[in-house]
Amino acid sequence: MEYYVYIIRCQDNSLYTGITTDVERRYEEHKKGIGAKYTKIKKILKLEIFFSCLNRSEASKIEYFIKKMSKAQKENYLNKIKDLEAIIFEKLGIKIEVKKIFKKNC
Repeated sequence: MEYYVYIIRCQDNSLYTGITTDVERRYEEHKKGIGAKYTKIKKILKLEIFFSCLNRSEASKIEYFIKKMSKAQKENYLNKIKDLEAIIFEKLGIKIEVKKIFKKNC
């Protein structure tokens, strides 16, 4: 089963990182305030990026790695996706495939 790691921008400009097997379904759940307490409170603005992973283990490792980053680091990597791909491969040995980068609200 394919897993995805995604980053959502909230209305307060914070960034939320999560994993799922279905990005569209999970995004709609976040919009409705279902699931994550963080996005229920902060309200989502848009889906910034998502990328595929081979399995849940990889997705969980990447999610944890991104969640440990500072906000400034996350913003930097959102502007330089190739750098994000490189650092994940360098630090975790996992190759990611960026699926979509959103510039508008979903």
